[in-house]
Amino acid sequence: MHKKSHPQSAGRVLIEFESPLTYCLLKRTEVKFRIASWNVNGLRAIAKKGFFDWKEKEKYDVVCLQETKIGADQLTKELMERKGYVSYFSHAEKKGYSGVAIYTREKPKEIHHGFGVAKFDSEGRTVIADYGDFILANIYFPNGKASPERLQYKMDFYEAFLQYSKKLQKEGKRLIVCGDFNTAHKEIDLAHPKNNHNISGFLPQERDWMDRFQKAGHIDTFRIYNQNTDNYTWWHMMTNARARNVGWRIDYFFIHQSLEKLAQAATIEALVMGSDHCPVTLTLKV
Repeated sequence: MHKKSHPQSAGRVLIEFESPLTYCLLKRTEVKFRIASWNVNGLRAIAKKGFFDWKEKEKYDVVCLQETKIGADQLTKELMERKGYVSYFSHAEKKGYSGVAIYTREKPKEIHHGFGVAKFDSEGRTVIADYGDFILANIYFPNGKASPERLQYKMDFYEAFLQYSKKLQKEGKRLIVCGDFNTAHKEIDLAHPKNNHNISGFLPQERDWMDRFQKAGHIDTFRIYNQNTDNYTWWHMMTNARARNVGWRIDYFFIHQSLEKLAQAATIEALVMGSDHCPVTLTLKV
């Protein structure tokens, strides 16, 4: 743990710790650390629909976005510089495609754009923030519906990330993973499971990977608190599926099992509009 002292103020020495969790654990106070994740289907589009008003009203400590669809040369000051936050973006080489972002109140120790595999990192699907007490990976996992080749790409991405997560575990790191996984894990996670067993997003091999990811020590936080049906995070826009709540739960917060005791709440914010996905949240109590 690193810390630095500031000049004395009113007889006290102010200490700045490298992460909010470190500070709270040492002070033994109960503080909520709130994270939101949202596939926004275009950052510029969602900005016109009140995204920043929502973010600043809710006052999340970290907001992770997927499918920002924006290049580095398209980022404006308004999109990057938000009061009280620092922002980090990963961009796809292909224009108007993929992309992820993190807005965070606490500046991370380190930021990584990708996890070290060029064919995956080039699509701008990953930004990883190391806060010291935990590592937050914001990921837009590939969609496998377009072709057999893209399905294989998705499965290769899954496998590479699983190996990366195991490497972090061996190093003693505690991982939080959020984002659009593009797979509904269980039958409870989509409205019509029987009709979708042969569709990418609910294929046996995709769901098997989700099983293996859990067995490697990662917990689906929403299911700690809610085992009910009809909880979805994505709805097909062209069929008015959201109004009928015919959806899929494909957006998640997973935490390493060593963090489970700090988890206080995990929600699906289905009433928040602006994208074909809705936000999901995680609250840590420390």
